[in-house]
Amino acid sequence: MLRILGSRIAGSPGYGGLSRRALLRAGSLGALALPGLAFPARADEAAMPGTFGSGTFGKAKRVILLYLYGAAAQHETWDPKPDAPLEIRGKFNPIATSVPGLQICEHLPRLAKLADRLAIVRSMTHPFNIHSAAYTLSGIDKVDIPMELNPFDSRHWPSFGSVVDYLASRTAPNAAAPEIPRNLCLPFRFSSRCAQFTRGGPYGGFLGRAFDPVCTDFDGQVTGKIGRWTGNAMADVDEPYLGVAPEGRFIAAKAAQLEGGMTLDRLDMRRSLLAQFDQARRELDASPAARGHGRARELAYSLLTSPKIREALDIGRESAAKREAYGMNLFGQATLAGRRLLEAGATIVTVLWDEIAIANSAWDTHFHHYERLGTELLPGLDRAFSSLLVDLDERGLLDETLVLCLTEHGRTPKLHDKGANGVGREHWSEVYSNVLAGVGIKRGVTIGASDKHGAFVKDNPISPKDILATIYHLLGIDHQRTIPDRLGRPYPLVSGGRVVEEMLM
Repeated sequence: MLRILGSRIAGSPGYGGLSRRALLRAGSLGALALPGLAFPARADEAAMPGTFGSGTFGKAKRVILLYLYGAAAQHETWDPKPDAPLEIRGKFNPIATSVPGLQICEHLPRLAKLADRLAIVRSMTHPFNIHSAAYTLSGIDKVDIPMELNPFDSRHWPSFGSVVDYLASRTAPNAAAPEIPRNLCLPFRFSSRCAQFTRGGPYGGFLGRAFDPVCTDFDGQVTGKIGRWTGNAMADVDEPYLGVAPEGRFIAAKAAQLEGGMTLDRLDMRRSLLAQFDQARRELDASPAARGHGRARELAYSLLTSPKIREALDIGRESAAKREAYGMNLFGQATLAGRRLLEAGATIVTVLWDEIAIANSAWDTHFHHYERLGTELLPGLDRAFSSLLVDLDERGLLDETLVLCLTEHGRTPKLHDKGANGVGREHWSEVYSNVLAGVGIKRGVTIGASDKHGAFVKDNPISPKDILATIYHLLGIDHQRTIPDRLGRPYPLVSGGRVVEEMLM
């Protein structure tokens, strides 16, 4: 039985960032707080006038992001090169799709049939050849390895989900926490299950920990095992992204669970007492840290008491056939739960394919590239992504939902022989592929192109900043507007970047 619970991040140095007074106050308030007490902004944000003429501005009501951590190889997914030499094109073959003339990898047959609903960007590029999910998901100017390996680095900017949550909260700052949090992450907090590294990712950045996504945890039995290179030897490890038992369930994060012996009645009594303390201290204790703590506490209470979120996370309410369609693995079941959360009222849902236990897992295929892609990665992506598109469409949600399948960079055009560890592709940010679908996105199109070896951009370079600008545009947010950092200094949502108009309807 694997209990993928808790977060190693919670004990990391720098956690919380509270003043002594706020920390003492937090300690007196009991078990209502989520981890990550934060620093909400202390100055009004400035808005710059929008310059958009497209009819797609503000059309998206919700976003679901399928994030492939580790960097998916462009050659073995969306941009095969069948005419390149063997050491470049590799052993997988391309297959035809529902779009005439468009081919993708043979191990994505379900998605090939749905290609007429996709916009495939084959000319993604940026200069940072590191695993920076934080760069991909925020509008920051640049990143480095110390930032990648420290989610608490003060230089981090907020991810787009955190920005959306922040802007919505500013419209009604005194409103109660929403019954369904606006910004959620499944199956667990990003980079919280790797024993070797803790990485920056889809967090609140300078907006503070109160605007981190609300994360679930997964409690269930792993049914899949896979050989994994541990740095000095191969070992069979439990791999939930390869298989989990049907009894597995998604739950509110461990920090939001009831303490031993704590009943909901007692929780309500404690909440009433807290309200009285808050009323008395409202004018005397209005520091940013305390305000962030109060918001996190409200979110925790919402998670504990809301039948709506419990029902949304209860994938057991779905038919066995539906669950099998998504794939009986952690990514498939998390994607299904993500669709349920969107339907229940969430605005931003991130579904992670994240590293487990050790580095060089997930989509970071330095070793055993083809064995892992053919057995674990591509089949799981094909089932979950295709089922999500069909499911959203059948429920009438696809025309209101932006669907993203993103990764942080690509992989080297030339395969590297690793001897007993098979072949692998290394990091490569010069060119790679991303995919978008849903509201406002043209269907059955390819945006940009790589060269004949999938090594460099041939036509129409597009950066992660351009994708972010387009996401904000579809959500009705001017990506040029500013928000304040902890010191009240204005920062743009995206440093540079453009709306990719050729991608929009």
